[in-house]
Amino acid sequence: MITLYDCATAPSPRRARILLAEKGIAHATVEIDLRHGEQLGEAFGQVNPQCTVPALRTDEGLLLTDNAAITAWLEARFPQPPLLGSTPREKAEIASWNWRIEFEGLLAIAEALRNSAPAMANRALPGPVDHAQIPELAQRGLARTQQFFAMLDERLADRDFIAADQFSIADITAVVAVDFARVVKLKPGEQHPHLQRWRAAMAQRPSMAL
Repeated sequence: MITLYDCATAPSPRRARILLAEKGIAHATVEIDLRHGEQLGEAFGQVNPQCTVPALRTDEGLLLTDNAAITAWLEARFPQPPLLGSTPREKAEIASWNWRIEFEGLLAIAEALRNSAPAMANRALPGPVDHAQIPELAQRGLARTQQFFAMLDERLADRDFIAADQFSIADITAVVAVDFARVVKLKPGEQHPHLQRWRAAMAQRPSMAL
């Protein structure tokens, strides 16, 4: 049985949950309580020394500890529906946009949150090593998130999906990023009509309720 080490309130494992749902893959779930630091405890450290979720244990016993590896393995093992593209051009476009959303969206929001939240003092980066907060990075993260919204709105002006004219991993990552921005009190506004239309359309997919 495939096992997902998850946290219901965190954005990174949500990406894996949506991907598993879109592919219709049965799996067991082990909840890791990030709020109370379970990821830093000895028990989970033996599962994943990086102390992060998601982690996915395959039915062959392989442990995958990041979304890139989880996505690659699931797509190769369960190729339908294809969420990384089918043709060389689709694969390249989807990979490019997925990386851009991670860098310009998810990382920007995490930068804003982790460098400002009192609960994350000395936890400015995930993982087993403590890092001090830098307030200036929080302000930069907020500015980058606003730029991210504007970029997505422009991209979606005449499109139903982020990349390759089909639903893909890029849409999953973008949904998670847009929703995650609420933790820093940012969300798409009236100035982002295309982004709002796309997000409303994505909400019709059952996987997005996860």
